[in-house]
Amino acid sequence: MAKCLVVGANGFLGSHLVDELVRLGHEVTAFDRFSMGRVSFTAVGVTRRLGDFLNTGDLVDAVKGQEFVFHFVSTTTPASAENDPTMDIRTNLASTVELLQCCVQAGVTKVFFASTGGAVYGDQPGVELTETALPLPVSPYAIGKLAIEGYLRYFERKHGLQSVTFRISNPYGPRQHPNKKQGVIPIFLHRLAQELPLVVLGDGSMVRDYLYVGDAVRMIGQTVDAGNAYPVYNIGRGLGASLADVLGVIERVTGIIPEVQMQPAPSTYLNHIVLKTDRYQREFGYPDFVSLDEGVAATWNQMNGARDGLG
Repeated sequence: MAKCLVVGANGFLGSHLVDELVRLGHEVTAFDRFSMGRVSFTAVGVTRRLGDFLNTGDLVDAVKGQEFVFHFVSTTTPASAENDPTMDIRTNLASTVELLQCCVQAGVTKVFFASTGGAVYGDQPGVELTETALPLPVSPYAIGKLAIEGYLRYFERKHGLQSVTFRISNPYGPRQHPNKKQGVIPIFLHRLAQELPLVVLGDGSMVRDYLYVGDAVRMIGQTVDAGNAYPVYNIGRGLGASLADVLGVIERVTGIIPEVQMQPAPSTYLNHIVLKTDRYQREFGYPDFVSLDEGVAATWNQMNGARDGLG
C-alpha cells in the first residue's frame, strides 16, 4: 500500500482514479478545489485536501509525506487552449513545473502524469501510433502536454524523480462534464437529453479510440505497484470508431433518432487517431474492455439519474 496524492481528484478522470486506487488498497489523499462542496468520487476513507493547483503554497502542503503523486488536473481544454495558448503555458505548464519542484523537495518517489494520446501524435497517416512514434502535436493543448512530458524527463535526470506518463486516448463515461466542451460522447448525450441537435464537426468520418473511463483507470491502476519498464504507456482500446459509428451507438442505446447538424472541422482537428497498446499488453495483459454500446449506455443512464456506470 502506498501513500498516493491525486491532484485533480474531483475531476472526471481524477475522481475515478481515486476510486480505483482505494479499491487497490492504497492510502489516498484527494487534492482539488471541491467547488461548491461537491465530491465526485465515491470511495470511503479518502483524505480530502482543499487547495488550488495554481497556488504553490497549497502544492507544498499537499505533497508532504506522499510517495506517489498523480498529476490529473488540467486548467484548459483543447478548445480553451486553442483560444488562448498563453493561458496553457502560464497555468498548466508553469504550475506543473512548480508541482515537480515541490515533489523533489518533499521526497516524493514517483509522479504519474495524464498526458493525451488523442492529440500528441498529430496527423501521421499510415504510421503505427506506438510510444516510439515521433510526437507531432498541432494543437496548443497537445503541445503543452508534450512539454510537460519533457519536464518529467528533466526532473528524473536532474533530481531522480521517477515518472510514468499515460498517453490516454479519448476517455468517456459517467461524471464527464459536457459543459467543458471536451468529450464528444457526453456532449452528444447531453444535447440529446435537451432535445437539441447534435453538432458534428466534419463529415462524420473522424475516427477516435474511445475508452470507457473505468477501463482507463483500471489500466492505470495496474501500473502503480509495478516496476514500470517504460516511462510512457499508451492507454486505449486500440480500436477506432468514427463519429458516424458513435451516432449509431447513441441511437441504439437511447432509442432516439438525433437531429444532426454538420459543421466544418477546425484546422487543428485530427482525422484518425487509434493508439497501439502492445507495450502495455506485454507487461499487464489485454484488458477486458467495456464495449462502446455498454459504455454509452452507462453514461446515458448516469445522466438520467441511474447508478454510476459499470462499477
